[in-house]
Amino acid sequence: AAGRRWGRRQRVLLWGVLLAAWEAAWGQLRYSVPEEMPKGSFVGDAARDLGLQLPELRDRGIRVVSQGRTQYFSLHGKTGHLVTAEKIDRENLEELCGESSSCSVSFEALVHNPLNVFHVEVSIEDVNDNSPTFSKAALELEIGEWTLPGSRFPLEMARDADVGSNSQLTYQLTSSPSFSLAMKERQGGKKQPELVLERALDREKQSSFELVLTATDGGDPFRSGTIQIRVNVTDANDNPPVFSKRVYEARVAENLPVGSLVFRVRATDADAGSYGRVSYSFGNVPKGVRELFTVDRESGEVKTGGLLDFEERTKYSFELEAMDGGGLTDHCEVLIDVTDENDNTPEITILSASSLVPEDAPVGTVVALLNVNDPDSDENGQVTCELSGEAPLSIVASSGGSYKVVTASALDREQAAEYRVTVVARDRGSPALSSRTELVLEVSDVNDNAPVFEEAAYSAYVRENNAAGALVVRVSARDADAGANGLVSYWVAGGSAGAAPLVSVEARSGAVYAQRSFDYEQCREFALTLRAQDGGAPARSSTATLRVFVLDENDNAPRVLWPAPAAGAGPAAAAEPPAFEVVPRSAEAGYLVAKVVAVDADAGRNAWLSYELVQASEPALFRVGLHSGEVRTARAVSDRDAAKQRLVALVKDHGQPALSATATLHVVLAESLQEALPELSERPPGADAAAELHFYLVLALALLSALLVLSVALAVLARLRRA
Repeated sequence: AAGRRWGRRQRVLLWGVLLAAWEAAWGQLRYSVPEEMPKGSFVGDAARDLGLQLPELRDRGIRVVSQGRTQYFSLHGKTGHLVTAEKIDRENLEELCGESSSCSVSFEALVHNPLNVFHVEVSIEDVNDNSPTFSKAALELEIGEWTLPGSRFPLEMARDADVGSNSQLTYQLTSSPSFSLAMKERQGGKKQPELVLERALDREKQSSFELVLTATDGGDPFRSGTIQIRVNVTDANDNPPVFSKRVYEARVAENLPVGSLVFRVRATDADAGSYGRVSYSFGNVPKGVRELFTVDRESGEVKTGGLLDFEERTKYSFELEAMDGGGLTDHCEVLIDVTDENDNTPEITILSASSLVPEDAPVGTVVALLNVNDPDSDENGQVTCELSGEAPLSIVASSGGSYKVVTASALDREQAAEYRVTVVARDRGSPALSSRTELVLEVSDVNDNAPVFEEAAYSAYVRENNAAGALVVRVSARDADAGANGLVSYWVAGGSAGAAPLVSVEARSGAVYAQRSFDYEQCREFALTLRAQDGGAPARSSTATLRVFVLDENDNAPRVLWPAPAAGAGPAAAAEPPAFEVVPRSAEAGYLVAKVVAVDADAGRNAWLSYELVQASEPALFRVGLHSGEVRTARAVSDRDAAKQRLVALVKDHGQPALSATATLHVVLAESLQEALPELSERPPGADAAAELHFYLVLALALLSALLVLSVALAVLARLRRA
């Protein structure tokens, strides 16, 4: 028998595995497993049926999420096998199976990276693990000796908790010439055993009979149960009680107050006195019926003894027994349907939620997986889900009461780094019930923004003669990304010819420093290209231009071009004739004598020149233009004026402080060049001193030569004398 049972379990598992492989492509898996399998028993290779290899299984991860409080199955993390989490007794799963011939457990299998959900349904196959049982160990019947042969007496029906063929019962009665067993067909296909009187009874010959009724189920191997029947032969009670109906049906709402009347049964007995007095009680009833219902022994009123819950059980079927004072009985069947009330709010379970979603996640990315369950039925259990709140998310219904929260549009962390939405589940009952739960979605940063300079073009002004290392300007670029993606560094990417070595930029702060001192007269401006780059991978960058303008400082004195200054100091310079101008003695006031020409290498006010006469032989005879540098006569030349005039002009710029230079101009007052030559041939002042100096130099040189000759002669004479 044990071998046959194990072979049947193997066939069930084989068919379950084949069915799972066929339906995996449709987003759901189906398996079958017999009940009473020990904990850890193999149900199916879920990983293989989902197309997952073992390395991929370790990387992605898979787990089971059950809807109810009890988890009957689990997934082996290393093999991906679906196994039983505990020993399953089908008869104890009343909330899932009840008395239905089919029983299944549904749950979700979650696969991560990317997130996906598969509906798994495991059918629990019944095993013949329950024997038929009677509510009593013994039954006593009283039959009058005048009862005619062929009379029938209803017997108690046995109850088998199994389903299908395992609960189909047959009855056998121990052999007796006075009694036989007959079966009466009842509503729903059930068979009521009845004791049939085969021949007349004689109390004086035999006052009682001991019989055994055996109930056998249709399982393989079969199971059986027995009840002892004692028949007492009487001489008065010849009519058994009879119910007014063979089947009583009622519909009651769940949550009915305790003590509420469900219905009333009635049985009559044609006898008089105590034999005609009928009492009511439960027959062979399933477990839990006596806690939920009561029957009044006298009135036959059936009332609620506990709170009915549609979600726990929707139908109740049991027997009531009517017994008269003489021990004769009758049985009726009671069918109670519990109607649903909208007394359960939808339950929202977050099966999986991504705490961080990258902002470049494509539209339709699953960010959360929910399961919504309403234990109510029909419209009371039909649930709709929606999202409340401003977020680029939508909710999509999946299989088995599951919902996916997916991205409805592109995410942008720079606009919103976090989204908070409320999932609202509402049933269709009247009035409708709803529940809420909040989802928090954080958007992780992706390097999708390049640094942006605060200005596209920068201008900086630096005075010349600056110190090396002086700050020129500080640039700044902003990157909207976060972390390393928003960390900006700077460098010089290029520029005009020779500009790169002039400055350097600090990588982190963006401060631009001068590498050396600038000279306005050599370089007045230069341009650079600065680059800002973030720390992302791959990195993003942008550029900005920097124009540096060198500001002039008054560091150059005016330089006189004419009259040309002396080339140097010394006798040679003193011997050179100075520049001169010839002015006729007939010159009137305003006569242009000469023009002092000077330049200044500086710019702006630093190069604005002004002229003034600081020294003259006849101060009243000449004047110089303030801005033009033209030397003119201030009055008419007279005969009293000296023939030779010396003028010194001061050339000064407008810098702070001002710098200056002087120009010396010699003027000869003569009508013609021939008249001026005698004046020019005269030795200039200091010529005698120069000649005298020249004489002494020649004399010293001669004395030194004579002394050298004398020394040589003395040395020769001394050598000759010694020889």
